[in-house]
Amino acid sequence: MFNKILIANRGEVALRIMRACKELGVHTVAVYSTEDADTYPVQYADERVCIGPAQATKSYLVMANIIQAALNTGAEAIHPGYGFLAENADFARTCAENDLVFIGPSADCIDRMGDKSSARETMRMVGVPTVPGSDGCIDTVEEAQRFAERVGYPVLIKATAGGGGKGMREVHDPEDLESAYRAARAEAGAAFGNDEVYLEKLVLRPRHVEIQVLADNFGNRIALCERDCSVQRRHQKLIEEAPSPALNDQLRRQMGVAAVKAMRAVDYRNAGTVEFLLAPDGHFYFMEMNTRVQVEHPVTEMITGTDIIKEQLRIASGEPMSCARRAPFTPSGHAIEMRINAEDPEHGFRPCPGTITRFQVPSGPGVRLETYIHEGSRISPYYDSLVAKLIVHGQDRDEAIARARRALDEFEIEGIATTIPFHKRVLENELFCAGDVTTDFIETQMGDLL
Repeated sequence: MFNKILIANRGEVALRIMRACKELGVHTVAVYSTEDADTYPVQYADERVCIGPAQATKSYLVMANIIQAALNTGAEAIHPGYGFLAENADFARTCAENDLVFIGPSADCIDRMGDKSSARETMRMVGVPTVPGSDGCIDTVEEAQRFAERVGYPVLIKATAGGGGKGMREVHDPEDLESAYRAARAEAGAAFGNDEVYLEKLVLRPRHVEIQVLADNFGNRIALCERDCSVQRRHQKLIEEAPSPALNDQLRRQMGVAAVKAMRAVDYRNAGTVEFLLAPDGHFYFMEMNTRVQVEHPVTEMITGTDIIKEQLRIASGEPMSCARRAPFTPSGHAIEMRINAEDPEHGFRPCPGTITRFQVPSGPGVRLETYIHEGSRISPYYDSLVAKLIVHGQDRDEAIARARRALDEFEIEGIATTIPFHKRVLENELFCAGDVTTDFIETQMGDLL
């Protein structure tokens, strides 16, 4: 195991990693911007290094500053968390060039799976189901039109780099294709520095189901059950649960086998997530692979008893993962995660930075809260709006929903608007309670919030 690692991130994920390190006896180094100097994760770490001003482009995205901080403090490895440089192959390579372990997959894996067009082709070649799509990137409007006419509308335009819904457009009418194509390329170029896009046949009213995977250097590859992430807005997940209400044991095994096959195809090591679209007819299709730990990893931890961050550290340090001895996994109970964002759901989910004047957290059986804030914390406008993750676990889905309602009633945040009222509405919705949620849930059930 490592003696010391640097966490190249901030907020709740930085604190989550530090806590796992403390339990393993690993010393931690926090890097921070001037904006984050007084935040709890920075104070919690064993050592801390300022790497720049508030803007992420001048701090958390500056590879040279992070590498130098690691070298100056004697860190052996860097954990990127999620976001920022977590899926940056150049950063993984730069770590290796400086004899630092990147706690994640190889740069080659990040490259292969980060380009969504080539990733889809790789999956198709090894027999993982894929949505019918273009052969590589689409360079002109005319090519896009020919593809759409061949497979039929609706189609989905997707950026080949990045994620989070950026560079993605649905097209239901041929007259909208040209404008959507140009808008997707422009957004992708601005967000990722790569404006290439490809097209897929749009699967109507799917569920978004993803499989958590782990692989080490000893030939162990496991699928840690699935998560359902269908409650989302503009392709940004808001609520995740595990296991998926839509899967039976047979479908769970099939998707798990497909996810392990995907790992094997690219010789994947460490933690990752293979994401699928599940169509109403029960067929599932590879969507993408996230080559990092996910925001929603706690729901998988709750139903499998696995600490995914610790497993990442074990794998990266050259040890076998401990959970391989317990595979295959059967879900134990049901878990739901609600992302509490500093956003105003009554006004189009607009960001709501500010100072927390009251922070009363829920507790009790089956309640887990991951956050870095406290009363008096300032929510910065410079970074992601996520302020907390509320995770609940019950013996079954009904108990998990009841526990989530109770925990949300106990959760009080004042000084800023948050998405707590939104989550309360979701948990009272008949379709959600019935487990019958597809990715258009917010549009069809809560259109007044958009």
